[in-house]
Amino acid sequence: MMFEGIVNARDLGGIRIGDKTVRHGLLLRTAHLNEATDADVRRLQEEYRLRRIFDFRSIQEAQYQPDRPIPGAEHIFLPTLDIEAEKHSGEAIPQTAFLDLPRHIVRLSFMKIFQEKGRQLYPNLVLSEFSQLQYASFMNLVLETPEGAVLWHCSQGKDRTGIGAALILGALGADRETIVRDFDRSNDSYRPLLERLFAEVEAAGGGEPERDAIQAFMGVSVKNFCYALDVLESNWGSIPGYLEETMGIGPEELEILRGRYLE
Repeated sequence: MMFEGIVNARDLGGIRIGDKTVRHGLLLRTAHLNEATDADVRRLQEEYRLRRIFDFRSIQEAQYQPDRPIPGAEHIFLPTLDIEAEKHSGEAIPQTAFLDLPRHIVRLSFMKIFQEKGRQLYPNLVLSEFSQLQYASFMNLVLETPEGAVLWHCSQGKDRTGIGAALILGALGADRETIVRDFDRSNDSYRPLLERLFAEVEAAGGGEPERDAIQAFMGVSVKNFCYALDVLESNWGSIPGYLEETMGIGPEELEILRGRYLE
C-alpha cells in the first residue's frame, strides 16, 4: 500500500488471524495526511471508499500540519495524549520541539526526563483514562461504520496509531506475536532517519539510553510496547478484556467486527 505523499501507510488486510485473514482495503493506518497528493486523495476516495478518518494528534499538531480533506470521509479529531495533564505535571515537551522533533531529538535524548517519557509513552496510553476515552470513541465509531474503509493516524503513524492498530487486531482475535509484528513494521519506514540520528547521538557521546530515546520517539520501541502489553495483560488479562472493561466493547461487538473485517 504505497502512496505518493502519505508515509508509513499500510492496510491491515492480509494479516492472518487463526484460520481467517483480515479483509483488504478496509482498515488503514498511516501518518498524517497533510502531504497527501491529488492522486492519494483520489485513491482514498475511489479505491478505498474511505468513510472515516480518526486523527489522534494534539490540537497543536493538527494545526501545524492539517490533514487534506478526503471527499466522502468524515474527519474525527480524537487527541489521545492528555497534553494539559502533562503541562500541569511540568513534564510536557516544549511545543516548538514537539512539532519538529527530528531537529531537537539529539539534544533532548540526553535528558533523563525525556528518556523516561519515552519508556512510559505506551503504558500511559494504555492506562490513562483520558486516552481510554479517546480510543473508546475510536472503537465505537469503527463499529458504526458498516461499509467503506476507516483510516486512523497520528503524526508519524507509529505510536498512538500503533496502539489503535493493536486494539483493532486484538479485537479481531490476533495473538500477541501478530500484534507486535505489525507494530514493529513502522521501523522499516523510519530506518534511514533512525540510522542518521543514532550516528549523531553517538558522535555527541551518547550511548544506549540516548539511542533508546531516539528509538522510542523517532521509530517504535518494541521493548517498550511489549512492556505496555504486559501492563495491559496484568490488569485486564487480554486486549478483549481491556476493551470490555474500559471501553464497553464486549463479545457482541467483537463478533460484529470479526464478521465485517475477517474472511
